[in-house]
Amino acid sequence: MQSIVLDVKGMSCGHCVRAIEGAVGGLNGVEKVAVALEEGKVEVEFSPDKVTIEQIKEAIDEEGYEVE
Repeated sequence: MQSIVLDVKGMSCGHCVRAIEGAVGGLNGVEKVAVALEEGKVEVEFSPDKVTIEQIKEAIDEEGYEVE
């Protein structure tokens, strides 16, 4: 299991949190998603043999948020 913390811009409300948790949490290999709305951070625990960091970033990007 690997853990990363991503800086995400554009999150402002509970809908943003649910959108990111749903998109990233739905990826095969993602075990946990924790969104810190006020800090603009998303912590993800995942299995690197099942999902890549790029796929996680892409899922966030597709929801309309910017990963730094």
